[in-house]
Amino acid sequence: MTTQDISGVPMERIPAVKATGVHKVFGDLHVLKGIDVTVMPGSVTVILGPSGSGKSTFLRLINQLETLTAGRIEVDGELVGYRTVSRNGRDMLQRLDDGQIARQRSKLGMVFQRFNLFPHMTALENVMEAPVHVLRMSKADARNRAIEELSRVGLEDRIDHYPMQLSGGQQQRVAIARALAMKPEIMLFDEPTSALDPELVGEVLSVMRSLASQGMTMIVVTHEIGFAREVADQVVFMDGGLVVEKGGSDIIDHPSEPRFQDFLHHVL
Repeated sequence: MTTQDISGVPMERIPAVKATGVHKVFGDLHVLKGIDVTVMPGSVTVILGPSGSGKSTFLRLINQLETLTAGRIEVDGELVGYRTVSRNGRDMLQRLDDGQIARQRSKLGMVFQRFNLFPHMTALENVMEAPVHVLRMSKADARNRAIEELSRVGLEDRIDHYPMQLSGGQQQRVAIARALAMKPEIMLFDEPTSALDPELVGEVLSVMRSLASQGMTMIVVTHEIGFAREVADQVVFMDGGLVVEKGGSDIIDHPSEPRFQDFLHHVL
């Protein structure tokens, strides 16, 4: 994919996320074994794979909730978690401090399997919390932003409800609004519908389809094959800590790797 500079000459676009040779080891468990994935701005990448394949770990590395064992991840062309310093004529990596990591993380919004809402706060207060305490917005401005984002996910009539008064799908939509209130450039979704009753899945996927149509860059770990077929610009199939197959959404209907074929046979 290319764009043009002011002279009209095509130039390469900087990937929103670029992972190169990513490894992650927990003790004796080698979870990721050399992941290479590139996500372009404005695109939707859906990551499929069986449980334990390393999908969620990969998202957590992008958002710096885990630390890389080896390899590198870049967000908007910037190395995540480290900076390059020269010592004695050699380039070395130096870990960023907490403030620098927080700055990098601010580009990313993340939605988890569990909603993790504050039970003693209304939907509105849950969405206002980070803009007030992290972005230092005034409560008035944060309230306006929270109402805007809750309306965006179809919950303008539920702003004063507490989590226990909301369905699971509504709670997850509040969690999406909470992430959007930080104005991220990239949204990460870690199996956002897996904790929902089947009849509630559609309302969350509808919000995600809307975000995709608005050009939000998204990386989605999910088992929702229909969503992947409909929305994904790129499908990545992982198994055993490796990328086994990747391509456009058409690979769902025409997988080339036997392991991907077997996975689809069981989930469809």
